[in-house]
Amino acid sequence: MTITVEPVPCLQDNYIWLLRGARGEVAICDPGEAAPAIAAAEKAGGRLDLIFLTHHHGDHVAGVAEVKRRFPDAKVVGNKADAHRLPPLDLPVAPGDTVGFGGSAAAVIDSPGHTRGEVCYHFADAAVVLCGDTLFSLGCGRLIEGTAEEMFRSLRALAALPPETLVCCGHEYTESNARFALTVEPDNAALLARAEEARAQRAAGRPTVPTTIAQELAANPFLRAPDVATFARIRAAKDSFR
Repeated sequence: MTITVEPVPCLQDNYIWLLRGARGEVAICDPGEAAPAIAAAEKAGGRLDLIFLTHHHGDHVAGVAEVKRRFPDAKVVGNKADAHRLPPLDLPVAPGDTVGFGGSAAAVIDSPGHTRGEVCYHFADAAVVLCGDTLFSLGCGRLIEGTAEEMFRSLRALAALPPETLVCCGHEYTESNARFALTVEPDNAALLARAEEARAQRAAGRPTVPTTIAQELAANPFLRAPDVATFARIRAAKDSFR
């Protein structure tokens, strides 16, 4: 594998993702808080090459300015169509572009639904996707700006990635997502096993992510929805689930 990934907890339930390349390159994704991002980069060797941004929400970008002050050579990567509400971009990109890092290259994937301008970054040869708040372990993002049709299409694009792809999402939501998912598919053996695994992971103080596309296809009701209407019904039910 040309790059490795590691979740770095921040805020209440967010994850910054730390990426390391084979030659010592370091990147982070979605630094919603500066101190953990800086500490992770320092621990990884005291350098930072890239800062990937998936979308504009504060819990994903609020730490960028301070991180840049510590690592002024780090290049901020984000969707140029959303540049007006992202931190200043050094590398504005568009869906279909690629971003080189650590001997690999990330394909930029258009992922509207949670926000209009959300993008994901897929490292094919490393089997990694940085998916922000589009796809979660056993869930998906709320439709804050986009439509059910847009999110369904975004999820189908991620579902088509190789099954071994690591799903590096922006939040630790697996246990709460599992409780809802079990109301949709209570007899799904893969989901029941995943819910139990997540309980054990959290009880031991470990992250439940990354997961994989294969795991999500087996257990995530949003990724398993066969059509937009079914997806919209499930998403509306999750919005009111307590």
